[in-house]
Amino acid sequence: MNQQDQPALWKIVALLAIGMITFGFAPILVRLAEDIHPVMLVAIRTVSAALILLPFWLWNRYSWARDTTWSPKNNGKALLAGSFLGLHFICWTASLFYTSVASASVLVTIHPVMLIIIESAFMRAKFPKMTWIGVLVAFAGSALLGLTDRDPSATYSDPVFGNILAFLAALLFIGYILLSQGLRKEGTWLEFVFRVYAGTAIISVLAVVVFQIPWYAGVAGWVCGIALAIGPQIIGHGSVNYAVKFVPPTILSTLILSEPVFATILAVLIFAEIPGVIQSAAMLIIITGVITGWFGRMKRTKKFRK
Repeated sequence: MNQQDQPALWKIVALLAIGMITFGFAPILVRLAEDIHPVMLVAIRTVSAALILLPFWLWNRYSWARDTTWSPKNNGKALLAGSFLGLHFICWTASLFYTSVASASVLVTIHPVMLIIIESAFMRAKFPKMTWIGVLVAFAGSALLGLTDRDPSATYSDPVFGNILAFLAALLFIGYILLSQGLRKEGTWLEFVFRVYAGTAIISVLAVVVFQIPWYAGVAGWVCGIALAIGPQIIGHGSVNYAVKFVPPTILSTLILSEPVFATILAVLIFAEIPGVIQSAAMLIIITGVITGWFGRMKRTKKFRK
């Protein structure tokens, strides 16, 4: 890449900072949308995001850029990646109706250590001991969090089921990451993001139809759904998709760990959801494990580059 094409560092940092903050508001907006089914909320979110970007994509394509860099294969891969992202949104959004904001936010960000396991098992990647220590620590924290949320006095409807949904959302996000690798370099940010978000919208609407979800949304549902589209999806995910062209993915994945911190603080302030001592310890163990695992991975990457 030409050095002149590289944006100023402060612009990238500022964009990522705004993006990370919007991630923290995502679970809060989901909780505020009490008058809507979670799958319908995701449909409003994803369709709104695609429709907001549609006129900009059309202008970009039919004015000065002819979009010639995208082959049918890459178009299909982008739509499939968007489908994984849509299913990720559905599982994660639904988890917030059953468990705490803190638990769902921490478990969904465990995807970096899960990605390490998948790369090791199926891609023959090798990682140092520090990475595997981080993996074990993260999963130990997840087990502890699961046991903690079995407390019958918990105020959430089904914390264990909610945690499983959040964990599944993390797995689906890995599918999105693996399918998206390399696609971001095929063209501009808008070309990549619009195709992915189109796939996300399609799978969300199909889920509403297949599971016969009521096509109903109150005022809060519409407002929160559109806010999720503009904030966490376009600005939040969009900032990460933009920065990945200039910032190593390992660093970006670690930055995403700030989401549970923001989300937990906001949940305490807005919903008075104060995590218990053991629950807080479990979440701290998970975050420590993820950071340790990815620190080991970054060391391996630097050694490989040398």
